[in-house]
Amino acid sequence: MVKNKEWEKPMERRGRLTAVLGLATLISAFGSSFQYGYNVAVINSPAPNMQQFYNATYMERYGTQIEDNLLTLLWSLSVSMYPLGGFFGSLMVAPLVNKLGRKGTLLFNNIFSIVPAVMMGVSEVANSCEIIIVARFIVGICAGLSSNVVPMYLGELSPKNLRGALGIVPQLFITIGILAAQVLGIRNILGNSTGWTLMLGLTGIPAVMELLLLPFFPESPRYMLIQKGDEKKAKKALQRLRGWEDVDAEMTEMHLEDQSERAEGRLSVLTLLSQRSLRWQLVSIIIMNMGQQLSGVNAIYYYADSIYGTAGVNQNDIQYVTVGTGAVNVVMTIAAVFIVESSGRRWLLLLGFGICCGACVLLTVALNFQDSVTWMPYISIACVFIYVIGHAIGPSPIPNVVTTEMFRQSARPAAFMVAGCVHWLSNFTVGLVFPFMKRGLGPYSFIVFSVVCLITLVYVWLVVPETKNKTFLEVSQMFAERNKTEIKLGDGNVPLTDSKKSPEDAEKVTAF
Repeated sequence: MVKNKEWEKPMERRGRLTAVLGLATLISAFGSSFQYGYNVAVINSPAPNMQQFYNATYMERYGTQIEDNLLTLLWSLSVSMYPLGGFFGSLMVAPLVNKLGRKGTLLFNNIFSIVPAVMMGVSEVANSCEIIIVARFIVGICAGLSSNVVPMYLGELSPKNLRGALGIVPQLFITIGILAAQVLGIRNILGNSTGWTLMLGLTGIPAVMELLLLPFFPESPRYMLIQKGDEKKAKKALQRLRGWEDVDAEMTEMHLEDQSERAEGRLSVLTLLSQRSLRWQLVSIIIMNMGQQLSGVNAIYYYADSIYGTAGVNQNDIQYVTVGTGAVNVVMTIAAVFIVESSGRRWLLLLGFGICCGACVLLTVALNFQDSVTWMPYISIACVFIYVIGHAIGPSPIPNVVTTEMFRQSARPAAFMVAGCVHWLSNFTVGLVFPFMKRGLGPYSFIVFSVVCLITLVYVWLVVPETKNKTFLEVSQMFAERNKTEIKLGDGNVPLTDSKKSPEDAEKVTAF
């Protein structure tokens, strides 16, 4: 191998996208992340038909029309049970990924998709709106697990030079799932009185495909070596993923990480919350996940038709504008896949939250003047599109990428569990509260979202470092001065606040 004369150590080989790595990424993202996006948007377009079904069911049972407030509450529950299920799914992340592995958890998780898909598919025949609400909760558990486990799985499969790009692929499939639900929700396709139950039930198809195909692909090598102690299987998995036999450098890296973490042991959530050495990493993922969801992105997808109706868009055109929103989201997330390794994570977060903040302010102005200015509905549509563009390039995909990079193996499951709980509780809050916010604040609802974007932007600017092309240990080093701690390497302590390290110490750090 080529030697670097300054440090007299082998230059590392850049990882490449092999067929095994690429297919594992696509299958796990389609089988799990796609469903997350699909179920975010699936009840938006058929909402009037579903509410008519709720009313008809109530009329048949009680002989009277359902009251408006009760219908609003039932519909809010239908929407918000999904993120509430996501919260409970997030609570299951750490125990499941430590017991079953990353791939094993994804396979097990398909139960929480196939069962509710059948329930929602037969809800009209069963004449029960309660089945839909319960099924939305169960499929939310599936989304809560997949939204955390897929990024963790892909982050551990990927070489560090591809970790950012592959880390965005789950978010890309979330946006594709949203777009698929919006297209199927067109009234001439399935968004009508006869097709909406089939539309809800289709969420089980990606789960079945993942259940059939993912077993042929490797488990995370880091999980196999560091948590299971199976060096032989870890090496074999790494060779399949990299497409070459010589994986000794990465195996050495994982051994060093294993040695550095043995003294700490596997971190539980309670231990993580009290760990001073991870304080600012933990605060950062909490702030980023709160900012991601409380900035209102899922209010756009849960209630897109309602928002466009308020903005004055013609009723016949709303469904097509909604599909256009989803298409823009997909295109901009694809762009993020290609620019994340060149532009960096921090810059995309700052740019994205800045765009979202400005778009929310402009949307508030546009909604206030839509009755007096005839062309204001077009400005409102443009503001939503701009918001979606901003969110797609930064706030939507980057927090999961950064969560993977901020924590090492022993802390990563607990960190994703915390991040997931914050993510889904914030999502639940928006889904439940936004209809009442919209009724009470009207167009000023989006000012609340703009303030959240601004606060998150300021935090990222002041605290969050760039993690592009950094190893897990190097990222820990970047936080060490704030956390005022040391990282224990296999043969001793290296104070990370000391910038004057020997070449030998530097070699140990850069080996990760």
